[in-house]
Amino acid sequence: MRSLAAGAGVRDTVVVNTCAVTAEAVRQARQAIRRIRRERPDATIVATGCAVQTEADTFAAMPEVDRIVGNAEKVAPAFWQGIDTAPRVAVGDVMRLRHSAPHMVSEFASRTRAFVEVQNGCDHRCTFCIIPYGRGPSRSVPMGAVVDGVRRLVDAGHAEVVLTGVDLTSYGPDLPGGPRLGDLVGRILTLVPDLARLRLSSIDSIEADDALLDVFASEPRLMPHLHLSLQAGDDLILKRMKRRHLRDDAVRFCAEVRGRRPEATFGADLIAGFPTESEAMFARTLALVADCDLSHVHVFPFSPRSGTPAARMPQLPRQLVKARAARLRVEAERAMAAALARGVGREAAVLVEDDGRGRTETYLPARVAGAWGAGALVRGLATRVEAGTLVIAPRSSHVPVAA
Repeated sequence: MRSLAAGAGVRDTVVVNTCAVTAEAVRQARQAIRRIRRERPDATIVATGCAVQTEADTFAAMPEVDRIVGNAEKVAPAFWQGIDTAPRVAVGDVMRLRHSAPHMVSEFASRTRAFVEVQNGCDHRCTFCIIPYGRGPSRSVPMGAVVDGVRRLVDAGHAEVVLTGVDLTSYGPDLPGGPRLGDLVGRILTLVPDLARLRLSSIDSIEADDALLDVFASEPRLMPHLHLSLQAGDDLILKRMKRRHLRDDAVRFCAEVRGRRPEATFGADLIAGFPTESEAMFARTLALVADCDLSHVHVFPFSPRSGTPAARMPQLPRQLVKARAARLRVEAERAMAAALARGVGREAAVLVEDDGRGRTETYLPARVAGAWGAGALVRGLATRVEAGTLVIAPRSSHVPVAA
């Protein structure tokens, strides 16, 4: 959007790209818009993103907003070129989309991690989730376009690329030949040999294909960290969520991946306080952190989203939902502390992002001793943990990334 706006000569404009995943995210977006209007009374404010796509009337009712733009329209050059004469509300029907144009960014502001969208939309209907109605049906970017985009990012000096998507492991069936995510990952690593590090964003473990597991086990440039869309650890709650896996599937997947690549770490999204959740059901979700040996846990207190089946189910008291989320966060903090402690005394490579800080291969937060600029890829020994961060003593084998 920044590139399209700049190319169209758009000036003095603030774009707010909203999230709809929780009611709190929508509230914060509206709060941010009001604050921006107070701070920038003469700027043009454009609201877009998933909350705008799913709640266009809510944002149209805000006098602070000058333009309300849907998810498809926000990446259309025509909108930005004609923004001055465009209707105030331009939100189309994303459910009609069938193709994903390769909106490839050739360079990010920092020369460290870059993101490449290879898939958008979702064909599943989890009972708690509003996102399919904000992003539309699942659609994939052709492999050739993805490889070209990754190559441009590497040429621009990025050492690490993250493949992103709403439902990343559903990549490919809509493309000729029906490639899978594992095929795409293998193609990138083969055709872009100068790419130092490749990561995957959140995946659905039940959809992980054999080729993906094979390349994860055999390719050191594919970072050994997977973030899993697990959501719960109780089978009945998972069924009521309309998830496609059971608790044992998640535990077995983590064990299998670790059997292939022992250093692998896992993150997960977990929801606390889903409708009908009993204390025993919640306890099984709490125990899943240890049973899967998760180290990076994103905790969400259940948030009813209007229009979803879960919003019509018997709700738990909000205070109970918040209390369970707090307990889950305590367990998440314990798990992260344990992962950091296990890292002490081990070699790690850190991609420096800012002020000597960055992430290891297993996505642990780290700080490299000494003066290192953003983009340096430094290998060294983890000597201790300070303030929730591994401290790395660099060795002489560091590899600086082209500036």
